[in-house]
Formats: sequence, structure tokens, C-alpha cells
Amino acid sequence: MNRLFSLSLGGIAIILASCAPAASNLPAKQKLVLAIQPTLAATEMLEQAKPLEQFLEQKLGDVDVEIYIPMSQAGVIEALRFGHAHIALMSAWPASLAVDLAGAELALAEMREVIIDDKKTEATYYFSHWVVPKESAYQSLAELKGKKACFPSPISTSGYVSPMGRLVELGLLPKPEKGEADPKKFFSDAIFSGGYSQCWNALKANQVDVAIIAGDVPEKLYNEVLANTRVLEKQGPIPSHGVVVSKDLKDPLRTRSIDAIYALGAPDQRALMRGFISSIFVGFQKSNADAHLATLKTYLNQTGLAFTERVGK
Repeated sequence: MNRLFSLSLGGIAIILASCAPAASNLPAKQKLVLAIQPTLAATEMLEQAKPLEQFLEQKLGDVDVEIYIPMSQAGVIEALRFGHAHIALMSAWPASLAVDLAGAELALAEMREVIIDDKKTEATYYFSHWVVPKESAYQSLAELKGKKACFPSPISTSGYVSPMGRLVELGLLPKPEKGEADPKKFFSDAIFSGGYSQCWNALKANQVDVAIIAGDVPEKLYNEVLANTRVLEKQGPIPSHGVVVSKDLKDPLRTRSIDAIYALGAPDQRALMRGFISSIFVGFQKSNADAHLATLKTYLNQTGLAFTERVGK
């Protein structure tokens, strides 16, 4: 009796097991980690990133998308290098380092609303300018030797790398045999203000003699600066931000992921990027490091500047 009961239970168990879904046999979802260059506190950025994460998961279907916000821009490069991230959205200089140091590939260049020759346009590049007040007696950069200059940031492609490259091109700074080009070998002082508007305020207050403005700043700020200054020199084209892909991300997920991010440029999807990454985002253009970062590479070669996330002073 007990034996029959045991057999009956065993039979029921077999029947139930055959009817139940074989969960262990279901294919596990692939995971895609998207690293984003930090601009705000990580918790705030992760909250803002949820719609982007949901969009990519919807486009990819069978992929679990995770947004990763490293503590620094250098952290994005390290994430790509050591396999903690598969794709990254980053500005031009870190993107160049990701290609060189992490073996990553630049797949997409960001199209942005920028101002070139006083006209708003859509492009993957822009220019920056050396400006002095309209009433300034200086007519050329050469005349500013021994004067004071304002740069927005020591890690800004448009606000530091490119202007420093232009000084070397003009022969106002020597190309360093080793180490980095030093702006204080031409200017008596070079301050890093923290942004373009801060440099403009310093210039208006006569705290410096020359400053930088770039074509990717808010249009109101750009027009205000250009209306009240004279341009002495310009440099560029300066590459916009890019989408960089880890060497470890293989097809078909590699191509599918790039296509999903590219789709963010559709008119009805741009708000996802504009509200989170860049307020002047328009879309993406397929590109590569050789094409998109060529001018930046030239400026870096001329100046020997190294990417160091340091506090400007």
C-alpha cells in the first residue's frame, strides 16, 4: 500500500514535471552595458537614463540593457578597456583615448546644432575662437604675449586642446620635445574658469585680456559674446561627441546595438538624448576614428597634452 502510494506520487511528479516549462533550458538574455560620460551625480543621471534604457531594450528585444555611470571620464575608458562596458557615449578627447588605449572603435559621430560662421547648422564638428573685447587694442594673438588668458577647462577639446594647438601652429608656442605645451610660456597667466560663460564674465570684468568661445555653446551666449568682441583667431574643425564600441562586443549584437543607438536620431526620439546627454543633439552619423578625430589627433600631437582630470586653477 505504501509502495503503491509512493509510486502514484512519483507518477504524478513525473507528469507535473513534463507539463511544467523547462525554465533551465530557456536561453539567458544577453546583457549590454552602456557607459555614459558623467556630467551630474551618478544617482541623478541613472534616474534620467531610464527612458533611454527602456528605448534600447525595446529596440533590441532580447537584450538586458544596463546604464553605467563611472565616477570620471577616465572611468569610462577603463570600463571599455576591462570589459565592464560594451558601448560608451563620450566626448572627443576621451573617445580618442578609448580608441588608443582600450582598442575600442568609434562607430558613430554626434550630429549637433552648432554655429559655424554665425549661422546655425547641423554638423558633426564646429569651431572655437580667440576673442578680445571690441575696444581692445590687440589685433592679433602675437600681441598678447605676456598677457592673461582664460580657458574654460584643461580637458576641453574646443576650449583648450584646439586653442593650444593653434598657438603651436602660429609659432607662438614651441612644440614640446617632451611633456606638454605650457600656456604660461606665452601668456603671463592662464586661468581655467570652469566654463565658457565664466570666461566671458572674466573678459567683461577685465580680469583677462583674451578668452575662448565655441560654436557648440548655447546660441544666446554665443551671440552675446560675438556681438561684444572681436575674433582674433579660430581653430577647428573640432569633432563632436561620439559613440565608442568595445572590442569585446561581437556581432550580431554589435551591429544591432549600433543600429539601436543610431535610431535615437529619429525626430520622434531626439528628446531622449536632448533631455539627458546634449540639448543640441540632432542625430548620429556613421563614422570612424580616422575620419572624425583627425583634427583632434593633430592638435594633440602638436601640444603633447595629456588627459588629466584635474581641478582648474
